[in-house]
Amino acid sequence: MPAATLPAPAAPPSADPRLDAIRDKVLAGERLTLDDGDLLYTTTDIWTVCELADAVRRRLHGDAAYYNINRHFNYSNVCALSCKFCDFYAKRGDAHAYTRSLDDARAEARRAIEAGATEIHIVGGLDPYLPWDYYPDLLRAIRDEAPTLHIKAFTAVEVVHLAKIARVYKQSDRREGIRWVLERLIEAGLGSLPGGGAEVFDDRVHDEAFKGKIRSDVWLDVHRVAHELGLNTNATILYGHVEDRRERLVHMDMLRRAQDEALARIPEVAEWRSGEVAQCAGVPPITLTRPGVPLPEHVAFRPRPSGSTHPATSPLRHSATSGYFQTIIPLPFFPDSSELERLPGPSGLENLRTLAVARLMLDNFPHVKAFWIMQTLAMAQLMLQCGADDIDGTVVWYDITKVGGATTHQETTVWDLQKAIREAGFTPIERDTLYRRVEREGNAWRIATS
Repeated sequence: MPAATLPAPAAPPSADPRLDAIRDKVLAGERLTLDDGDLLYTTTDIWTVCELADAVRRRLHGDAAYYNINRHFNYSNVCALSCKFCDFYAKRGDAHAYTRSLDDARAEARRAIEAGATEIHIVGGLDPYLPWDYYPDLLRAIRDEAPTLHIKAFTAVEVVHLAKIARVYKQSDRREGIRWVLERLIEAGLGSLPGGGAEVFDDRVHDEAFKGKIRSDVWLDVHRVAHELGLNTNATILYGHVEDRRERLVHMDMLRRAQDEALARIPEVAEWRSGEVAQCAGVPPITLTRPGVPLPEHVAFRPRPSGSTHPATSPLRHSATSGYFQTIIPLPFFPDSSELERLPGPSGLENLRTLAVARLMLDNFPHVKAFWIMQTLAMAQLMLQCGADDIDGTVVWYDITKVGGATTHQETTVWDLQKAIREAGFTPIERDTLYRRVEREGNAWRIATS
C-alpha cells in the first residue's frame, strides 16, 4: 500500500519559528538531522513538537491505537552483572533471588491461554548457573503446552550470554555464535526478540552506568542477525539517568541506520528504493513518511494458506527478508532502590518530549510504544496524542521495574486499555505480536484476514 503525503496539520504557526523548517521536512517525509533533534529537545514550544509527532503517527496509523493480551515470565533474577540503574538483579543466595523451573513455565503458559493471551514475553537475568539446554527447553515447554502463544523472548544481552555458555561465541566472528543460538531458539519456538538491553548507545554512559554489559555494536549485531533470520524485533532506549540528550539522539540515529539495512531487504521496499535511486544522486534513507514507500506490515509476511484460521494450525515461517524493527519503546529511568537513586529521573514533560522526538527521529520505525507499566496508563493516554500508537498489553506479572511502590503483580484489563485509548480520542485495535489485527470471541481468537 503506497504511503500518502502527510496532511498539513491544521495548527497555528509555531511559537518557535525555528521549528518551521523542521515542519517542512516532516511533512515532506525527509529525514531529520541530529541538529534538528537538538532543537526538538531544547525548544520551549513542546506543543509543536508533539503536534508534529502526532501528524506522523496519524499518517501511519490514522486513529488506530494498539494493545494486546500478553503475559510476562521472568525465568530468573540471578544475574552476573550489577548494572547501577537496575533494581531487578539478585546474586545467588540473596533472599529475593529466584530461578523458575520448566514446570513453572508450563503453568504460566496455561494461565496465559486461559486468559486468552496471544503473547508470552520472556526475559531474565544473566544467570551463570543455568546451562544452555535450559533455554531451548524452556521455549519447547511453552510451545508444547500452549502452541498458539507467540513467544517473544531474550534480549540481545541474554542472547550473547547464551552464546557464551554454549561456548560458540568468538570475538573474531561473534555473529556466527549469535546465529547458532538464534537458529536453535527459533527451532524451539522463538517468534521474535524484545528490545531490552539497549539502554543508551554511548561508551561513556556504558562505562558509568552498566559496565560489563554488551556495547552498542554487539547489541546491534544480535538484531541484525535476527533480522537476517526473519525475526522481527523491538528496540528500547533507557533515558533520564547519566546520559545527555545528544547521546539519546545518537542512539536513535544508530537504530534508524540499522533499520534502513533491514527494510532494504524487503522486496517491495527495495524495489521502491531502486526506483528512487534512479531518479536522484546517492541512496536515500528509507523513511516511512516519504511518499510512495510501502509500509512493512503490508509486505513482510506471506499470506496464510487457505483454510487456516489460527496460528496454531499453520505456523508462520518468515522469509529471510522479513525481519526488521517493529517498535521503539522509550523507557524512563526510575532511580528508586538502584545505585543511581541520587538522580531525580525524568519528569513527565521530559517523558512526553522524548517520546515525541523518538517518533520524529525514527522515521523508519512503524510503531512507537508508550509502555504503560513504566509510563503509567494516564501518561500513556497523553503519549497517544504525542506520537505513540501502542500502549502494550495486560502484562499481569512484571518484575523489572515497579512504579510508585507497585508490586510485581502489575496488571490491567482489556476494558481499562480500551477505555484509556477511547478517552484519548483513538480507536482501540487488538493486535498480536507482529501487529496483525486480532478477532476474538471471548478467549478464542484468530488473526483477522482483512
